[in-house]
Amino acid sequence: MLKIKNVSARNFMSIGAQTQAVNFDNNQLTLVLGHNLDLGGDGSRNGTGKTTIINALSYGLYGEALTNIKRDNLINKTNAKGMMVSVEFEMSGTQYRIERGRKPNVLRLLVDGVEHQDDDAQGDSRETQKEIEKIVGFPHEMFKHIVALNTYTEPFLSMRPNDQRSMIEQLLGITDLSAKADVLKELLKHTKDEIKEEEIRISTLQVSNERIEKNIREIEMRGKAWDKTHAEKLSGMRDAIETLAHLDAESEIDAHKQNALNKEMRDAVMVLTKEKTTLDASLKRSEIRLVELLSNLESAENGVCPACEQATAHLETHGTYIAECKEKYNAEVEHNTDLQKQIAELSAGIAQVGEVTADTDTFYDDVQSAYEHKHNLESLAVQYTDKEAEMNPYIEQIESLRKTGLQEIEWDHINELNELKDHQEFLHKLLTNKDSFIRKRIIDQNIAYLNHRLAYYLERIGLPHEVKFSSDLGVEITEYGRDLDFDNLSRGERNRLILSLSWAFRDIYESLNHPMNLLCIDELIDSGMDTTGVENALAILKKMNREQKKNIFLVSHKEELVGRVNNVLTVIKEGGFTSYNTDTDYVD
Repeated sequence: MLKIKNVSARNFMSIGAQTQAVNFDNNQLTLVLGHNLDLGGDGSRNGTGKTTIINALSYGLYGEALTNIKRDNLINKTNAKGMMVSVEFEMSGTQYRIERGRKPNVLRLLVDGVEHQDDDAQGDSRETQKEIEKIVGFPHEMFKHIVALNTYTEPFLSMRPNDQRSMIEQLLGITDLSAKADVLKELLKHTKDEIKEEEIRISTLQVSNERIEKNIREIEMRGKAWDKTHAEKLSGMRDAIETLAHLDAESEIDAHKQNALNKEMRDAVMVLTKEKTTLDASLKRSEIRLVELLSNLESAENGVCPACEQATAHLETHGTYIAECKEKYNAEVEHNTDLQKQIAELSAGIAQVGEVTADTDTFYDDVQSAYEHKHNLESLAVQYTDKEAEMNPYIEQIESLRKTGLQEIEWDHINELNELKDHQEFLHKLLTNKDSFIRKRIIDQNIAYLNHRLAYYLERIGLPHEVKFSSDLGVEITEYGRDLDFDNLSRGERNRLILSLSWAFRDIYESLNHPMNLLCIDELIDSGMDTTGVENALAILKKMNREQKKNIFLVSHKEELVGRVNNVLTVIKEGGFTSYNTDTDYVD
């Protein structure tokens, strides 16, 4: 339960330096009457500061008056400083006190006697105000319609449809869905960011593993080549050893010279061929790129973005984008032509080298050994033994890469994140979609009760009109089947409807949230309501006070109401300052 206990003020509006306090915790129907001694006293009810009570409560809770009064204009004009308003209330057993003032600026929130936070902002703390409204349970606009009713407050039915809808959504708790949706949106963004990070991590691992696997395959190929070469060398060495005795040294030397020349020619061809192969690959990539750039250029000229396949209206400058496409295409054409020229030159160079004759088999690996072949038989035998003992050097490299280079990719985490994302997206859609069953259920469950309570109060206050809220949160006013606007009603009828709406709103709020002990009505009963309307309104208020234990403050000029209430609070204006007669005057 929200129990507003009291409000005290000094140097606030017409209240001077002497602190004035009003108790809101008596569970009484209290009539607030004015007595302006500065205007003669007898029968002078205006300008005493009756509404100041409610304005002080409004300022204490929300930092602003009921009406659009500038904050500095709330400071007593005579004293011009030291304005302070304190509000004490209880919520769910916790005691709260708000101290708010100007010149100097002050904003303090005490919870069970302990200051909520050290507010360096000195009265300009948005976070502290947010915390206060969170505790109270409703914003200022709702406060003006369910707690403190004032003739200067724009009636609900005079508000713009969007503002009406916003208040009803807030009243029914639909606004809470939007708040939850905002929180969920942030969680969804965080989840998507995590997924993106995980995708990058996995992609990095995949690229790394692919590179390592490629290295392993290349090393395996080199290992196989090594095995083949090794076997061939051993075989050659065996053959050489067998034929060494009758080796023709001169022929061996000539063969080495010819083989050396062949090698030079092969190396030259190999270099040229390798360069040509690289350029061939570059040419192929260039041709593919040319096709892409031409397609992009054509798409751009046709007004379509090649990246997103949407109209290029989202680009800052369409012409600049087309020029860029043309520039890229022309550059690639030039690059392609240059590649073709280089390839042609290399092909001519390869042709110029001509066909290389096959090497002549030799016993020795080099010509020097051929010169010294008579002394090499023993050395060759030793070499053969050493060669035979050689191990493939690539085997260890492959084992090392497989053991330490390759990393296992875990998919469980990203799968869990994607499942979480799907769930969050589903929940967000439920909370934000106008047609979601959650929203419809909330509206269907509560609109019927709202209409029921509104009809109850309209009947009790004696207004023959039918006022109903629809499932789309619109509201209609009819009288005997005839559609009416709020402005069609008389002043008294409007006030009856304003009161009925306020009470119905309050019933809805309390049924969905928590009860409240205080209701203030400022001059609505005085304005345009006939005797029957006043009597009916008083009967409803008495019933609220009696059955719901509501503490009701009724600000009025009607002294004849004294006999109809339990308690009278007299507001006295003397010497330019307002004071409150706190001596309870109980009426039989």
